Amino acid sequence: MKRVVAGVSSVGRGVRTVLSPTGVRGTAVELAWIAAHLATYPLGVAQERERRAEERFTLAGLPPVRRGLLIGDVEAAGTPILLVHGLVDNRSVFTLLRRALRRRGFGRIATMNYHVLTHDVRAAARRLGATVEAICEETGYERIHVIGHSMGGVIARYYVQRMGGDARVHTLVTLGSPHAGTRAAHLLPRGVCRQLTPSSDIVTELAAPAPECRTRFVAFWSDLDALISPKRAARIDHPDLLARNVFVPGVGHMSLPIDRRVTYEIAALLAQLNSAGDTPGGTRHLRAASG
Repeated sequence: MKRVVAGVSSVGRGVRTVLSPTGVRGTAVELAWIAAHLATYPLGVAQERERRAEERFTLAGLPPVRRGLLIGDVEAAGTPILLVHGLVDNRSVFTLLRRALRRRGFGRIATMNYHVLTHDVRAAARRLGATVEAICEETGYERIHVIGHSMGGVIARYYVQRMGGDARVHTLVTLGSPHAGTRAAHLLPRGVCRQLTPSSDIVTELAAPAPECRTRFVAFWSDLDALISPKRAARIDHPDLLARNVFVPGVGHMSLPIDRRVTYEIAALLAQLNSAGDTPGGTRHLRAASG
């Protein structure tokens, strides 16, 4: 009986969230972005062509924001950033985020496509590890930043936490990633979706002790994320991890990579580089207007 009452209460909260002014606006943005993303999806199917990052020896022609980051912290501006998409998606979901980060002075941004029908988080994490190693070898940086959307964040966290990836990843940012699993995965309880359920072995492994993990984590989550249930499952609540959870109200699952509040917060975070990789713990709420 208590479980039924809790379920009804949860549904009621969800309906109120969607019907609120913020929820209506966020839903409209979500639907518009999904339509736009479907149009650009074919462009992201092919793997990104390898190319060396442009080296600048002059500040001429740079906008003030980029010039400020390069002057303030050349290392932060040059540290590579790797973007990892979610399930049944590709690198095109990061089109606007990538452009925004470049405008803010980050010069080395790469993307990684994994197979659209990936059946195993561990296999995808191994591929991620190989990609990270290649980026480090090419750029000469020992550690990089990774931004993962949806399942991409779980893949990246598994690599960092369970495969020694903390030696290579300074900061892991996740956007709407089901760190504690999601009940929505029960709708298709096969393959990789089974690994994203709340009681899966992957979720159990990520909850295991990780006392020496050096990576700093920042997890963005929203009350309008239809694919994460419960919504707080997109948080990282682990006693051994240097993690901060950022609540972004009124943003849909697919809209997290294009939300202006999220972009601004990521840029500010990655501009604050330190060798230890630490970050203040706790939860942060972003209330500014979304874009």
